[in-house]
Amino acid sequence: MDFRTRSEYPEAVATAADLPTATRRSSDLSKHSAEVFAEAEDHPVTVTRRDGESLVLMSQREADGRARLLQFAAQLITVALDDSGSLAERMAKVYPWMLALSPADRDTCAQNLVDAARASFSTDQPHLAIAELTSWKETATAIAAGLGRAEPQWLDDDEAAETVERP
Repeated sequence: MDFRTRSEYPEAVATAADLPTATRRSSDLSKHSAEVFAEAEDHPVTVTRRDGESLVLMSQREADGRARLLQFAAQLITVALDDSGSLAERMAKVYPWMLALSPADRDTCAQNLVDAARASFSTDQPHLAIAELTSWKETATAIAAGLGRAEPQWLDDDEAAETVERP
């Protein structure tokens, strides 16, 4: 097995410790709201208050990504607790769209989803798992719709040049 240290992947892997963090006072929110809101579009901002618990300001996209990742985690826990069948079979119970994939692709899909979930949680990047889940679901949907069954008809370079004009 090939193990590499994080330093061997310069700028390729972000960890939770590398993510920007911001803490602002509640007075900053009232005095410099445009600046704080702009910052919250890039990453969550913790707003501290003297009279209460700190609040976190984030974009709806960030909140939705975190909620989807937690939902995905709950589904993976359900799969992990089931002890009947292979990982791919258990995951197909939770994600019936996986049945449109070939058995080999189901195995690959199941492992890719678990790996993406681990990466998302370890780096605090929800989009890694959500993108993998979406990609596999769209692939299964395309296969179920019949795409990929017929061989594409390729045009020769000369034929393509005659058929399609340059805009």
